[in-house]
Amino acid sequence: MDGVSFEVKAGETFGFLGPNGAGKTTTIRTMMDFIRPTEGNVTIFGKEASLASVELKNKIGYLPGNVRLQPNWTGHEHIRFVEGIRGKKHNATEIAGKLDLDLRKKFKTLSSGNKQKLGIVLALMHSPELLIMDEPTVGLDPLLQNEIYNMLAELKKNGTTIFISSHNLPEVERVCDRIGIIKAGKMVAVETLGQLAGKRLHKMEIRFADKVKASEFTLDGVEVIEELSDGLILSVGGDINPVLARLAKYKLTDLSITHADLEEVFLKFYKKDKS
Repeated sequence: MDGVSFEVKAGETFGFLGPNGAGKTTTIRTMMDFIRPTEGNVTIFGKEASLASVELKNKIGYLPGNVRLQPNWTGHEHIRFVEGIRGKKHNATEIAGKLDLDLRKKFKTLSSGNKQKLGIVLALMHSPELLIMDEPTVGLDPLLQNEIYNMLAELKKNGTTIFISSHNLPEVERVCDRIGIIKAGKMVAVETLGQLAGKRLHKMEIRFADKVKASEFTLDGVEVIEELSDGLILSVGGDINPVLARLAKYKLTDLSITHADLEEVFLKFYKKDKS
């Protein structure tokens, strides 16, 4: 890790983006004072994390990237343990109900998705002032992901500051106000969501009823990745509507539009580390 510096504003949702191995989890562990930096410091709520670790943890909800809890404890037992530490009113049962989580089961018997749900319950149950989440929706189906996003929106509405580490671009675009980009242990950008939208990449696989020349799609932000026997695969940066308007001239047999993955975005826009 080298030169990682950013500021999260009170009440915002900040996305921390980077490919696997970029340093996202290490940064979060430093924020949580699980490990300490050899240089520099982490300040949360105006206090240095290493000097006010216990006080700050009482204000923070934390979801690790790989939830590991007491294997022989049920969800209820985990909740009672956290209650004993926090000593404040909680809404764990309500959150568990929204996530369809059975709190009577022992942790070791839960599927990976249900383990993730329990981690979310424990992170959110005391309505923290700061919520730090490492890949919050991994292993969850789209309906449950939407439920998580709704919960985060409600927390933000009530004043919680949210920090989300992710490699899921659509997720970050949906819930975040600003994003920090980390690559190979270095910060390469801090951008607004609008700036990130300008770097949005889609992959379009188009099948035509008749032969169409690739030159027909010489448009700003469009790159022909591959010419197929009956179509084209395009990489489209930014707005896809000009391409859709051009496609209206032709008879299609199939069309697939997907988000490019984060690695492709990095290769295109963040090739060089910033010092």
